[in-house]
Amino acid sequence: MRTTMVRQWIGVSLLAMAASGAAWAVPSFARQTGLPCSRCHITFPELTDFGRQFKLNGYTLSGKIMPKVSQPGTKKQAGLWLNGNLPLSAMFQISDTLTRKAQPGTQNGNIEFPQQLSLFLAGELTEHMGSFIQVTYNTQGDHFSMDNTDIRYANIHYFGSTPLVYGLDLNNNPTVEDLWNDTPAWGFPWSGPDSSPSPMAATLIDGGLAQDVGGVGAYAMYNHHFYGDFTVYRSMHIGGPQPPDGKNFGINISGVAPYWRGAFQTTWGNGLNYLEIGTYGLHVASFPNTIGGTEDRYTDAAADAQYERHLGSDTLTLHTTYIHESSNLAATYAAGNAALAQHKLHTFKLDGIYHFGNRYNAGGGAFATNGTADPTLYPTGAVNGSNNGSPQSTGYLLHFGYWPVQNIELEAYYLGFTKFNGASTNYDGAGRNASDNNTVYLNFWLMF
Repeated sequence: MRTTMVRQWIGVSLLAMAASGAAWAVPSFARQTGLPCSRCHITFPELTDFGRQFKLNGYTLSGKIMPKVSQPGTKKQAGLWLNGNLPLSAMFQISDTLTRKAQPGTQNGNIEFPQQLSLFLAGELTEHMGSFIQVTYNTQGDHFSMDNTDIRYANIHYFGSTPLVYGLDLNNNPTVEDLWNDTPAWGFPWSGPDSSPSPMAATLIDGGLAQDVGGVGAYAMYNHHFYGDFTVYRSMHIGGPQPPDGKNFGINISGVAPYWRGAFQTTWGNGLNYLEIGTYGLHVASFPNTIGGTEDRYTDAAADAQYERHLGSDTLTLHTTYIHESSNLAATYAAGNAALAQHKLHTFKLDGIYHFGNRYNAGGGAFATNGTADPTLYPTGAVNGSNNGSPQSTGYLLHFGYWPVQNIELEAYYLGFTKFNGASTNYDGAGRNASDNNTVYLNFWLMF
């Protein structure tokens, strides 16, 4: 039942409300390289060109020669390669969330202490291999669980003087392996509330599989300009039985789900301008709530772009993405959980951030989701429902961040909705307006 599935996505990454899927600057990388956080990040978690290279090279690109412990090796028995720094870090996040109108029967001005507490195994594992492994404690679940994870092997080959960086990747969230901040896993805003209402509809690639799949893939960057990645995923269902039986999970992948990524990047004006343009996508055949029978099928195809302009010590960054999803929900329709089998869903996001040195940042963004109306798939219901069966939601976000020191960030933003689940007024059939979900969010990040 897709309505159950999309509600499970709430708080993961719906439109601009990407909370638990957020990413962090990890101090163990700074300890490994001997470089400040600002060498890899414009702000948390926006990557600089150096940060993108560090990730591309399997989290092994170092700013200094790392101390290592080794033993003699042969072609039959490789030597031991150990990072001289234990690659452990932690992140602590405290937040306060205030909506324009309280949700019925609940308090408003909701403080979470913590909203999240994350532990990381992040850094060089071998000469050519590194990891970003995150486990997170969530206040609402009151337990630790696996979060974004990316384990990479990387190497380089030269065609004359032209480099080809290539590698293998294991991860648990499509787009988490990406190098840019315009795709869903690392996109704006960098954090968000998990207690305010979120729209019902989101494309599957926009967080719908986060931490619910395991994938293995290969990637390459040719001549610093051309990037490609191909990964296949299988369902794993953390918290469910092993091997999975599919029950109570809206997505159970049939066979494998392929993910693809292509991008081109370039600089000009003595390196003052940077541009990336690309495409990415995902195809999933799924058995909803079972492991056999009739399938639902989703195909997500997306385009993205990222622009950076260096202005002395300041930086302007722009990100945008458009995602088009075509779905044939034959199984959901046959079960009576959709009024139509064929659906379309479209998401557009655009944001811009001005970074004042590496201390302050301010900006904003706009987002829009629209698609096929279906009163069964998007049913009525107080706060989270749709009175007209439409998935349309539109809005904007204003953001301000401050780094007093490079492992602490203070963040504030205002999220406004012009439409929510299909309408501006009485969108849920219970008298709630889209603007009632407008949210003030305050966040304190500590990384150590």
